[in-house]
Amino acid sequence: MKTLVAFFSATGKTKKIAEMIAKSTKSDVFEIKPETPYTVEDLDWKNDQSRSSVEMQDPSSRPAIQGQVPDLHDYDRIYVGFPIWWYQAPKIVNTFFEAADWKGKQIGLFATSGSSGIDGVWEKLKSSAPGSVLVAAKRFADTAFQDEIDTWVRTM
Repeated sequence: MKTLVAFFSATGKTKKIAEMIAKSTKSDVFEIKPETPYTVEDLDWKNDQSRSSVEMQDPSSRPAIQGQVPDLHDYDRIYVGFPIWWYQAPKIVNTFFEAADWKGKQIGLFATSGSSGIDGVWEKLKSSAPGSVLVAAKRFADTAFQDEIDTWVRTM
């Protein structure tokens, strides 16, 4: 089974988890980078006018991705990671899903958050990845260790 770890990380916390999953699964890696990088001010969730707040309040928001999304044809399973924003995936994750053909692909979602859970996140994402199947979803603290990641990967 060929696997890919794709992730969006605004502050580096999700990147750390993605790297551990890639190590555990011997996966290829793709970082979902915004065409316009987020600044500290953009990520201020307490400010209703910050870029991230405005994006998350708009269901149709699809921030542009830097570069080309990889062709998923050769991958069987794709792990997709992100921080949880407003109890869901950042809108750039929808951009990533909508840029590829997901038919027949297995998806393992992973997220980082200090307190928000991952339950319900797939419900808001699955229309962006038609034909795919969610095989697992887990929220990790940014303090997760490699053995926790390895255990999660083995359960699939």
